[in-house]
Amino acid sequence: MKLEFIKHARHLRRRKRIRKRVNGTPQRPRLSVARSHRNISAQIIDDLSGRTLCAVSSGSQALRAAYGGNVTAAAAVGKSVGEKAKSLGIEQVCFDRGGAAYHGRIKALADAAREAGLKF
Repeated sequence: MKLEFIKHARHLRRRKRIRKRVNGTPQRPRLSVARSHRNISAQIIDDLSGRTLCAVSSGSQALRAAYGGNVTAAAAVGKSVGEKAKSLGIEQVCFDRGGAAYHGRIKALADAAREAGLKF
């Protein structure tokens, strides 16, 4: 139990450290990534108004049936959020990895969003 608490505390510290530097504005909103064991989700957030501009999750019906919860699902989420952002006129975002390492599913999502046309 103690090791679980320590890992969670480290994750929260990393997340807090990242959020001190990464803020979303109307011109450059924040692309926030949340990863669980089963799914991955991404939101584009304007922190000044406190609004979520668009959100995509691998738990949605369309993506869950096609991909599941692995790297290919993360890439599909990245591509989908990139396309939604382009349709809303968003070209640049700040990337918030949510305290997770930039590796595996997080990296796949980021690369797919870049290929879809987002700049960060």
